[in-house]
Amino acid sequence: MTLPLDVLEKSVNQKLCLLLKDGRLVEGKLSGYDEYMNMVLDDVEETYEDTKRRLGTIILRGNNVVSISLI
Repeated sequence: MTLPLDVLEKSVNQKLCLLLKDGRLVEGKLSGYDEYMNMVLDDVEETYEDTKRRLGTIILRGNNVVSISLI
């Protein structure tokens, strides 16, 4: 079993795809994180339904994340 913080540790400076509780998909490069899984992502693109938008750099609160995958 892989723990989420282990995945984040190995994923710094790599591109991730995150599914959020509200159904949005967020793709971006992981710059940093903390023990609560709050993340700083760069070059972020958000997809919701059929709409895509660029967000740049964001801070994402960890309790909104349903799943994390490497791209």
